[in-house]
Amino acid sequence: MNGDSGKRVVTRRKALGIGSTLAVTSLAGCMGFFSNNNDQNVEIPSLSDFRGSGSLVEGRPAPGGTSIEDLPNLSGELALYIGGGEGGIYYEFVEMLQDIYPDFTVYPNDNDSASLAQTIVEEVDAGAAQADVFWSIDASSLGFVADNDAYEPLSDAAVDPVAKDQFVGTDKAWAGVAGRARSVPYNTDELSSSDIPTTVQEFPSTDALRGTMGWAPTYGAFKSFVTAMRLIEGDEATRNWLVDMQEAGTERYANEYAVSQTVANGSLAAGFANHYYAMRVKNQQPDAPIDLAFTEGDAGALINVAGALKVKGTRRGELVDDFVRHLLSSEAQEYFATISFAYPMIEGVAPVGGLPTIDELSPPDIDLAKLSNLEPTLDLMDEAGVSG
Repeated sequence: MNGDSGKRVVTRRKALGIGSTLAVTSLAGCMGFFSNNNDQNVEIPSLSDFRGSGSLVEGRPAPGGTSIEDLPNLSGELALYIGGGEGGIYYEFVEMLQDIYPDFTVYPNDNDSASLAQTIVEEVDAGAAQADVFWSIDASSLGFVADNDAYEPLSDAAVDPVAKDQFVGTDKAWAGVAGRARSVPYNTDELSSSDIPTTVQEFPSTDALRGTMGWAPTYGAFKSFVTAMRLIEGDEATRNWLVDMQEAGTERYANEYAVSQTVANGSLAAGFANHYYAMRVKNQQPDAPIDLAFTEGDAGALINVAGALKVKGTRRGELVDDFVRHLLSSEAQEYFATISFAYPMIEGVAPVGGLPTIDELSPPDIDLAKLSNLEPTLDLMDEAGVSG
């Protein structure tokens, strides 16, 4: 990432480095079958309308991939369960789609992704599914729905744009639409890239990091990170790591943006956070002394995804497929990359600010759906004294 100083945020070998909630319970009865009407008076906004602003966005090339103008028109009504967190940003894109397609209407129900996943499973089990599509901010919630057989496979056309197989659920249960990488934000006035180990297991014993790091254990992304560590290293090694990090003086924060901001202001030398929080800091403060490092092949290199799933029992399966195709369009991926600083899921769209591409990172080889096995993680964190 280039700031006014000309420094890159990622300088290392892979440089470690809704709308309002609406009641949806009556939708099944009042929403009829959709009919795809390609005679709508459709006007696609210019690329600038899909693109964010700030120092990280300036000078970007036009995105590759399939443009909205080359996709089937969206027509009909869609009941959308959309996860919280980034859901507000995501729903703004849904509103843009409704502006583009006058015959397309979305009825949203927003809550945290885990709660919505539970609700979907309960509704499907009761034979009373209220949602057509579930847009979760994380793969663990998608995996929970899929594991409970509350989905219908997406079409080939819907999942084909996703560049990496690991970002598509088994049996095409879901498609990733935006990625986020675990990272180590560090203060460049205090540390250099060579101070950051290539594996998180080395962190507690690294002298340059003792008493200088921060984390946010209550944050969902941190729990997914610990879950990934359990899957890779086992419970005992993960418990020991949590204890060792506490004994090394790691400070606790409410969220990972606070961790990244505190790194930027020099109160912390480094921390654990999703990559996009440092991007937000840098977009607001181009000269902030913050860079990113990524570990290699372990839980610290986890790439999680927000994704979309077709809910079992929907009568609007074709519309769901076309909706997901729009989420993977060049305009949508440019939107997610430059508004929320997410990793694009399709080829031809670059991440912001000089971030390494997904191909340049070394994420662990795990099934993201298995991140839904959260209860053992919470128990382990309690045992280690790191209450989530």
